[in-house]
Amino acid sequence: MIIDFHTHTFPDAIADKAVSNLAKMGNVTPFNTGKLDDLVKEMDESGIDISVILPVATKPTQSESINEKSKNTDKIIYAGAIHPDNENYEEILDNIKAKGMNVIKLHPDYQGTYFNDPKIVRIIKAAAERDILTVTHAGIDVAYRNDVHCTPDMILEVLDELKGLIEDKLVLAHLGGYELEDEVLEKLIGLPVYMDTAAVLPLYPEKAEEIIKAHGPSKILFATDSPWGKQTEFIKLINQMNLTKEEKDLIFYKNALRLLKIDN
Repeated sequence: MIIDFHTHTFPDAIADKAVSNLAKMGNVTPFNTGKLDDLVKEMDESGIDISVILPVATKPTQSESINEKSKNTDKIIYAGAIHPDNENYEEILDNIKAKGMNVIKLHPDYQGTYFNDPKIVRIIKAAAERDILTVTHAGIDVAYRNDVHCTPDMILEVLDELKGLIEDKLVLAHLGGYELEDEVLEKLIGLPVYMDTAAVLPLYPEKAEEIIKAHGPSKILFATDSPWGKQTEFIKLINQMNLTKEEKDLIFYKNALRLLKIDN
């Protein structure tokens, strides 16, 4: 079994434009159109059983409408959308929980808020109190290289502020920090957080393996960042690592099943 814990799709009506704009902003190449049907097709071709879609509310007015349109299937699980400027964040979290979602996604760069801002901290805390997992972009964003909104030091500050409240309720995308791998190894290894493999595996596979081994496979989630990562390539890269079958199973699906509360 394989679960991709970090993917993105866009409504068909805007997918072509959205993916094209994001590709230009970050100077990156997509591997599919960003449409749901294309993601499912890629999953079938690569042997992925479930993908978790992480929508990002770039405006506070988008959160509730995104959540209303999100419908889980046997192959697709949606995270809840929420924006740091949502003053009714507790109500939104309650509605997310009522829909059976137990994951939310934050993207400090695209939401114009630093990770250690009280507006983000309050959401992470309130989510944890509701047994909701927070996934956050971590490290550099290719479209905002000169202004990093989630650094390892910011993460340390939030973990210290919420110590005892959010253990194992926070997932740091991109193995703890996109293009900040040395700082991740120095500051974040062994902390009570999960890390996903989205986007970074092809960039620095040896360093990625070092992070995975140092942090421990029981705290790593397989993820691609589709459409910005090719699912078959990421599966191959994990399989090439010097890990036991049990360690790969933890990364590929067992950790995700536990976090998503899926019986297998």
